[in-house]
Amino acid sequence: MSAPFRIAPSILSADFSRLGEEVRAVVDAGAEWIHFDVMDNHYVPNLTIGPLVCEAIRPHIQAPIDVHLMVEPVDSLVPMFAKAGANIITFHPEASRHVDRTLAMIRDHGCQAGLVFNPATPLDYMAHVMDKLDVVLLMSVNPGFGGQSFIPETLNKLKAARARIDAWKEQTGKTILLEIDGGVKVDNIGAIAAAGADTFVAGSAIFGSKDYKGTIAAMKRAVEAAQAKRG
Repeated sequence: MSAPFRIAPSILSADFSRLGEEVRAVVDAGAEWIHFDVMDNHYVPNLTIGPLVCEAIRPHIQAPIDVHLMVEPVDSLVPMFAKAGANIITFHPEASRHVDRTLAMIRDHGCQAGLVFNPATPLDYMAHVMDKLDVVLLMSVNPGFGGQSFIPETLNKLKAARARIDAWKEQTGKTILLEIDGGVKVDNIGAIAAAGADTFVAGSAIFGSKDYKGTIAAMKRAVEAAQAKRG
């Protein structure tokens, strides 16, 4: 049985001069996933990392690598990241001409598949592809840069996404994870969990702290308390 929630440190905020050491450190500190932000300076105004870096960190950890593609077009990168060791691949529906096809391609390459919703992107894209979704990722900042502040309206969107996911599970028995990315910190992760998220991306809050283990443990305590209240 999978854990009731997952902490996924975003390596966008890690020290890239010692990336292997950094990913090992956060997994040893209790992180369940590693979040891998791919930006192309086209879909978003920044340029980050590609499949070679994913391939380089893969031998350092057993934890799943969660690849978030902020790129356009999407399809050509899917097999490259699958080969490089990605376990989960998510993308923005606006960046794919055929959302259903891209989701199917990710799964065909042996990875879990998901959609990413920017703050102003409606959840409607989920409607006809629920059968191909393993993850739904909501951006709680505008994508492109780490260290931004959480957008409060995302809490309402999380509740709406949770309702859709719960209805789907009731109908089919299948679980879809609900992930949040952007401005997640120890002091707001409880409210985010209460709104329905079960997978939490945190970059600067973890990698910017002096004690990875202490920060992740504090996040987990806040999530557990919120989930206990939700029942």
